[in-house]
Amino acid sequence: MGFLKELGVASENIVFSSDTSEEQGREFGKGRGTVDCCYPVKAMSGHYGELIFGQKKKINVLLSPMIHSLPSVLHGHVVDTVTCTRVMAGPENIKAGFLKERDIFAENNVVHASPFVSLGDRHMVAEQMYTSLKDVFDLDREETDRAVKAGFAALDDVTARIRQQGREILTWCAENQKPCILVLARPYHMDTGIGHEIEAEVQAHGYPILWLQYLPGDLDLMNWLFESDLRSGRIKNPFDISDVWTSSYSSNTNEIMWGAKVATRCPWITCVVRLSSYECGMDQPTYTPAQKIVEATGTLYFKFGDLDSTKPAGGIKIRVETIAHYLGKYSQEIIQRKLKYLSPKCPLTDLAAHSPAGAGGDVREAEEVTINVM
Repeated sequence: MGFLKELGVASENIVFSSDTSEEQGREFGKGRGTVDCCYPVKAMSGHYGELIFGQKKKINVLLSPMIHSLPSVLHGHVVDTVTCTRVMAGPENIKAGFLKERDIFAENNVVHASPFVSLGDRHMVAEQMYTSLKDVFDLDREETDRAVKAGFAALDDVTARIRQQGREILTWCAENQKPCILVLARPYHMDTGIGHEIEAEVQAHGYPILWLQYLPGDLDLMNWLFESDLRSGRIKNPFDISDVWTSSYSSNTNEIMWGAKVATRCPWITCVVRLSSYECGMDQPTYTPAQKIVEATGTLYFKFGDLDSTKPAGGIKIRVETIAHYLGKYSQEIIQRKLKYLSPKCPLTDLAAHSPAGAGGDVREAEEVTINVM
């Protein structure tokens, strides 16, 4: 939005496809999908069809970037922050389905634009966008530079605001000694059709939800959570995951492992809900280590794997009720157990009234499990 608005495109002329749904795929996909086993990639055909055929006002440009790398709180502390190659190549993959019999784009006077963009390497983005879109939007390099700068400013602003909300949730939990839930998932699971609104079902039981992508990465909080590891030299900084994950090049995979480490240490995150789509090859190597890390301090862990277009509503309801039961039964015990491993000088609140005897000790009991998971 920030990029396009800076180029002079009015807000009312920018439309997004709706959340993924079975109806969307049936009505607008019409057999133009891909044989790729990745469900989020297959779901893209319905979004393309909706944008081309389902708008009251016809679109002129279908902008579907191929995102090579992502901004990440771990950037600079890991090898790289690249995306899943299947999802990155998805726009061109799905485009082919709209060209295999006839050119659907040309028939509808739509330009398909899929710039290759490395959002994790900001110095490269202006050149990438200019090269790919100069003819689509009649750009010059100077205005492209301004638009990219505006786009990153908008992205940074919304990310900071949501992470601040995450900190406020944790502060409320700390002040009231209440539990919350962390969702470990990929960004596309925020789409209600791909993630099946599982986190909303859990939240309906009264538990605040934090998403991995918007965990507050404030240094005061992270240094408090990882104080023992930093002091022992096990890690160099709170965003270092080399103790549990050496192949740290995939952005979402890196963050899932880091999120597991945060969850096992943060007292008020008493439960982790893990979401993963059908046959996600990037996720599969992380299932066991992430679970072992989370459960090292007794934190609850529930996994919804192989999510695809079928929503087993009854099965989800039963599992959500199970999660709520265990949260109600064990959360206070988990909070007090994890507080024992941490300094009472919590940056969120004064823990003196809540910390059990012995608070401030190290986390050997938990760490012995964590460091041996790989």
